[in-house]
Amino acid sequence: MKALIKKELYSALHSPVFYAVAIFFLLFVSIWLFYLQKYFALDSATLRPFFSAFPLAFILAGPALTMKSWAEERKLGSVELLLTLPCSEWGLVLAKFLSAFILLAGIIALTIFVPLTLFPLGSFDIGVMCGEYAGVLLLGASVISLGALFSSMAKNQAGAFLGGAVALVVVILINQTTTSFNLPVFVADALNFFSLSFHFETFSKGIIDSRDVAFFVLSTLLFLFLNTRVILYRKWS
Repeated sequence: MKALIKKELYSALHSPVFYAVAIFFLLFVSIWLFYLQKYFALDSATLRPFFSAFPLAFILAGPALTMKSWAEERKLGSVELLLTLPCSEWGLVLAKFLSAFILLAGIIALTIFVPLTLFPLGSFDIGVMCGEYAGVLLLGASVISLGALFSSMAKNQAGAFLGGAVALVVVILINQTTTSFNLPVFVADALNFFSLSFHFETFSKGIIDSRDVAFFVLSTLLFLFLNTRVILYRKWS
């Protein structure tokens, strides 16, 4: 696993895709905060408008970081070599997941300079910001595990990216239908339950809710489990 993680990180850091994703991510959250949300006009020492951009940015950033994970191995034929390594399917899936998650965490860490530039302008709560970043990391873990799952099912990187992006649009924005349409309460509750952005809302307020933590952890484990099933099927097919 350690060797595979090193290989994945080395490959990503020598690829222009990673740097393009990092630049896109930083520009998107900055433009969202200062121009679309008109932050300075809010006249409030809160970072909720800043963190509300992260679920939307993940829709493209997540699949871009994971599209190469399994699809490229399958295209090059090296997936057969991986499956012969003295490592279980869980070990291979975790190595791919952790390498992509480390890259995403690095990009998220770079965004901290945006709120730091605002600190001299008001009295911000550090504890609230830590809770918001904790939610971002948990959300990112679910996004990465879902993107890796679609990469394992796709034949090429383009298919992995499109499939992951479409799936993320659904699971992130599905809760918007509850505000746009007059749905029955049980239907609205069901849609909200499966929405990643709905469970992120409490974190964006700086509140760490154990139910939302459990949702992100369990959804990540579910996507990783399904990834191992796909890999196992590829191994014996």
